[in-house]
Amino acid sequence: MQNSSRGTTLVRGLGWFSIALGVAELVAPRVVSRAAGVEARTALVRAYGLREIACGIGLLAARDPQPFLAARVAGDVADMGSVAAASYKLSPRDKRRSLGAAINIAGITALDLYATRACRDTRTLANSGRAVRQDYSGRTGFPRSAEQMRGAALADFHMPRDMRAPDALQPYTTT
Repeated sequence: MQNSSRGTTLVRGLGWFSIALGVAELVAPRVVSRAAGVEARTALVRAYGLREIACGIGLLAARDPQPFLAARVAGDVADMGSVAAASYKLSPRDKRRSLGAAINIAGITALDLYATRACRDTRTLANSGRAVRQDYSGRTGFPRSAEQMRGAALADFHMPRDMRAPDALQPYTTT
């Protein structure tokens, strides 16, 4: 259960991160390209932004995040390829930025792969029926068996005065 909640938290975090990155790529593609140390076409960066937003919404809304995690991993590979392809003709300063972007992409890819594995392991555990479930069907809540408890409360029970029938009705009670 704890691994499941960690996996869910990670998937939700990746979903929000994906949406935030996608919005940044849509709104400011040149700034994102410059920060990555590459000169990519704004249309390509915006397309990557749309992909990120779609994956983020899918991660937050889908019951099974597995396909969207796989799309994120594929997107990370595309991002790494774009950075590598664009970095061969850059200045030394931009090559350092490009290397930093590649390291960041590698870190995000590692998180995506970890989340993919956590979701797969959780699904496998749930499907195998080995999920830890507490079985309370044999519990009664009594300290002893029902036979031992029968009549135990009456053994030393004294009726309080305010629970008895009024004195005027005492002759008509069957006690």
